[in-house]
Amino acid sequence: MNVSADAAAGGSTSSSTDAKVRVAIFTANMDGGGAERAMVKLAGGIADRGFDVDLVLSDASGHYLAEVPPEVRIVNLHASRVLASLPGLVRYLRRERPAAMLTSMNYVNVVGIWARALARVDTRLVVNEQNALSLEAAHSPRRRHRMLPRLIGRFYPWADRIVSVARGTADDLSRTAGLPRERIDVVHNPIVTPELKQLANAPLDHPWFRPGEPPVVVSVGRLAQQKDFGTLLRAFAQVREDREARLVILGEGPERGSLEALVSELGLDGVAALPGWVQNPYPWMKGAGAYVLSSRWEGLPSVLIEALYCDVPIVATDCLSGPQEILDGGRHGLLVEVGDVDGLARGIRSALAGEVPAPAPESWRPYEQEFVVGRYLEVLVGE
Repeated sequence: MNVSADAAAGGSTSSSTDAKVRVAIFTANMDGGGAERAMVKLAGGIADRGFDVDLVLSDASGHYLAEVPPEVRIVNLHASRVLASLPGLVRYLRRERPAAMLTSMNYVNVVGIWARALARVDTRLVVNEQNALSLEAAHSPRRRHRMLPRLIGRFYPWADRIVSVARGTADDLSRTAGLPRERIDVVHNPIVTPELKQLANAPLDHPWFRPGEPPVVVSVGRLAQQKDFGTLLRAFAQVREDREARLVILGEGPERGSLEALVSELGLDGVAALPGWVQNPYPWMKGAGAYVLSSRWEGLPSVLIEALYCDVPIVATDCLSGPQEILDGGRHGLLVEVGDVDGLARGIRSALAGEVPAPAPESWRPYEQEFVVGRYLEVLVGE
């Protein structure tokens, strides 16, 4: 991996392939979840099409940094927070003058818009909305997130294009920020890549997944309020009342302590595990008896699409937004109400009983990297 000099320090970051068209992707860091991983996949896919690609990060840290392909150049702005990266991003734009820049995540988008205006360059700017803005603003304890609808309504029109990852998030963005719906394009994240297909076939050496063991319910996500793993644990406790099963929740986050306490409170020690963040979750998903998404809200949940590819029966909350669209109204998996412990327990029982069919290949094909990269290049550089 080639990590560039700090763009804010003014060091040279010129590439030996200056004849190529340069595309930048700007986001906060490589920590977090599906949105960050999607940007890594998108950067690699665009580089494979012959473009020079810069992954510009407020802070080059996080789990997914190791997944950035070597042909993508990392530009580290060394900023303590996204707003503090504004001067460095302005200097980067003035020096490198990429033909186009994609920004991802709403507060990152606003900073990217300000940076292009201050840099006074002709870089084409596309902003990418990943989550349901109304719910993110309502549930966040951070004042900057609660101010986002007003900031977005004011500054998103300065971008050349606005894209969102799902129809639901696009509709929500239009309503919440007062933006014309016709200005917002829907472009999915690139989820199903050749790397995913290879990683899904990796062996999994875990005693719970050996032949003859009880089925394992798997969920993947940040241990945070949005994912509502408390409801999943309570539903799983109901499932355990009348059948043998185990539960694995892969991920890390601020709610670890409270979730571990709930595991003990519900009497699930030894049958429910929180192993933390894992580099390759796909063999766990592929070997599951059921995959469950229990979120209160989403944008376009990558893990749900990855579960489709892993050919596992799916139970998901019908939250705003993504699951309804991804599962085609319940055609590719079972949808249940958000926060409904009893309903989620019934859904898990149905999946483990073989009453929820595994998804068909047509369910994940719209999210294949090759197709999605083409859509992004259309909005970025008109290809």
